[in-house]
Amino acid sequence: MTNDLAKGGFAHPSRRVFLAGAASLVAWSQMPRYAFAGQSRDPRLVVVILRGALDGLAVVPPIGDPAYASLRGDLAVGAPKIGGASQLDGIFALNDAMPNFRRRFASGEATVVHAVATPYRDRSHFDGQDVLENGTENPRFSDSGWLNRAVAALPKGDAVRPVAGLAVSPVVPLVLRGDAPVFTWMPTNLQASGPDTADRLLSLYTHSDQELARIFAAGRKIDMLAGTGGAPGRDMAGQFRSVAAGTGKLLAREDGPRVAAISYDGWDTHAQEGPEDGRLDKLLQALDGAFDALALQLGPAWKDTVVVAVTEFGRTAQMNGTDGTDHGTGTVALLLGGAVRGGRIVADWPGLGPTQLYQGRDLKPTTDLRAVLKGVLRDHLGISERVLANDVFPGSLMAKPLDNLIA
Repeated sequence: MTNDLAKGGFAHPSRRVFLAGAASLVAWSQMPRYAFAGQSRDPRLVVVILRGALDGLAVVPPIGDPAYASLRGDLAVGAPKIGGASQLDGIFALNDAMPNFRRRFASGEATVVHAVATPYRDRSHFDGQDVLENGTENPRFSDSGWLNRAVAALPKGDAVRPVAGLAVSPVVPLVLRGDAPVFTWMPTNLQASGPDTADRLLSLYTHSDQELARIFAAGRKIDMLAGTGGAPGRDMAGQFRSVAAGTGKLLAREDGPRVAAISYDGWDTHAQEGPEDGRLDKLLQALDGAFDALALQLGPAWKDTVVVAVTEFGRTAQMNGTDGTDHGTGTVALLLGGAVRGGRIVADWPGLGPTQLYQGRDLKPTTDLRAVLKGVLRDHLGISERVLANDVFPGSLMAKPLDNLIA
């Protein structure tokens, strides 16, 4: 079934240029330019990587699927006795932790692609993220990223915008590594560490020592309630928003970048996931606030912006023994921005019955994430299908670009 409700000092810019802060963007004026022939648009693209594996079934729960409530049990967000989600259409709802996304969905500025995944079918965060970022079918096929290759492929011309990527990170992530020049920036008030290390430890304990995992998870829950960093709290929401607001300011500048990548850690919800007031709820609130801050700082440029939020894989359909979920397969991709053809759920829904699950445990992916990204790059940035298949996502000829994602 298809449902389509669907700072100053810098080196000479060669492969990369590193920006020490947001105060000076002089180097941008030295970059090559790109143009959209015959068009007055000034497009921006922001790729948001949610590291740790996002539980798509909890973000956009398929409450109309007859198997959903019993399969998910106490994690069945939106089910009658649980709540925590509001209906979008006859099948899908949206987690109530994301009111800003809901508002933009209602106004035609947000779309969800469900049952989506990269070609990766194992469950290693490291390999999964490499496949997500290098744009191939194997974590070791490329040491450059698809977004960098996309920047390099942008049409050149005499327009006033630079061809360079912005990595909102202390170092350039794989998705933006390559021949195209890249700047890096991070808010100076953010700590370098976050919850990701603790997430990885919990994942290790969960698969090796269940009692240690239980004790560790209980301690993290106390940290979460206190908002002290063991899990997302008010500080996490502030950090997410600070990163997004700074990115929006840079993208909105006349002499600023037009393509950026942001990473948010912490989505490995092995314990205390939710459904309401759990780890995922705090993360989604933080992400929703970040989306809002990005739009606010972009101002008039929001109308020419597409934000794509993606993750390395999904999570198991059933809850584990620590009130969370384990590494899975199918998940969601979230698109929003003034240039998005929104108000739709795009899904070739596979169902959640026992014989419909992937390997009997996961949401089965029916849409290749590369098809989503190709649709955005083709229709928003003007990159040809041939270049997308051969250069940006090599070996992806069968993953045809999704149509009608861009207004």
